[in-house]
Amino acid sequence: MTTAVVPETSTGTLPETSAVANRGVWHTVRYWLGNWKLTTGLILIIGLTAFSIIGSFLVDFDRTRVASGPFNAAPSAQYLFGTDNVGRDIWALMIHGIYPSLKVGLIAGVIGTAVGVVLGITAGYYGGTVDAVVSTTADIFLTIPSLLILIVLASYVRTTTIEFTALVIAIFAWAGPTRLMRSQTLSLRERAFIPLAKLSGQGDFEIAIRQILPNLLPYIMAGFVGAVSGAILALVGIQILGLGPLFTPNLGMILQAAYQGAAIFRGMWWWWLPPTVALMIIFISLFLISIALDELANPRLRERAK
Repeated sequence: MTTAVVPETSTGTLPETSAVANRGVWHTVRYWLGNWKLTTGLILIIGLTAFSIIGSFLVDFDRTRVASGPFNAAPSAQYLFGTDNVGRDIWALMIHGIYPSLKVGLIAGVIGTAVGVVLGITAGYYGGTVDAVVSTTADIFLTIPSLLILIVLASYVRTTTIEFTALVIAIFAWAGPTRLMRSQTLSLRERAFIPLAKLSGQGDFEIAIRQILPNLLPYIMAGFVGAVSGAILALVGIQILGLGPLFTPNLGMILQAAYQGAAIFRGMWWWWLPPTVALMIIFISLFLISIALDELANPRLRERAK
């Protein structure tokens, strides 16, 4: 009785799957260069981030402090976006507040996506009891009103920082990516290259890293974008309620101060409009990126978009 020998490269990767991976990488690069939604979204989010980071070196942080300028001043050459009811420069608050808001989304998104990838691949690959436990836990976290829990946690902490707020938000940021990674891993587990990889001597960890993970990249990026968007929205929600970071400017803090100061009813549009526009740009850019990544992962959507 003869035994089939599966050819193996010097690195231990199956030639067939290696070729598929290479084609996938080049396909992804070509898609990124040619998709206007992805390009527009990246330009918007990168431009806004650069505006905040570069501007923070040019605009004095002291202008964000209370009584650093006249109260309720309308936009002028000296105060481009005017001042609020305690004399803070809105232009300075915007410049120093955009990046911390994005930072919360980035930290929570990275943590949530990383945990989701590990748990999702583990549950989808092994199945059985592991899958049942992970799936049930993720479903529970998805049904819990996360904003309510965040409000309770934030109310018990007297002094919060941007980093602490991001970690708290990340507690609920993993469930969505976990469900997404699990469902895709369940599909990949049935593909022909997984049994071939096992026959070639690859272990479970090696299969997860070299065979499954590369095929999940579009879904990982889509899950990350969704987690970032949800984290920023959560930050704005708890900040408007007055439970977010008190000493670090962010977009939610500006809106919370404008709400408490009745800026809309007093006709102080320069107080609430700039942070609202900035948040709209952030969410629109993330939405465009998310659509583009969905099209990358779903051939039917790509054909429909053409």
